[in-house]
Amino acid sequence: MQFRHFKGGIYDFICAAKLESDPTITMIVYTAADGSYWTRPESVFFEKIEHDGKTVQRFTPIDDTAA
Repeated sequence: MQFRHFKGGIYDFICAAKLESDPTITMIVYTAADGSYWTRPESVFFEKIEHDGKTVQRFTPIDDTAA
């Protein structure tokens, strides 16, 4: 599944993984178009933020079924 970052980048969701040092925290693993891998806590990945005076999702799922 792909997600669009609020700044415009497109990222591929890889998996959700437990943080070894604190298994109560789920990390989202995702990759950018340049092949780099990134992680964020699930709570941060899916949170809503303020941007240009509006409340938006940090990452929005891209509906790949619409064609």
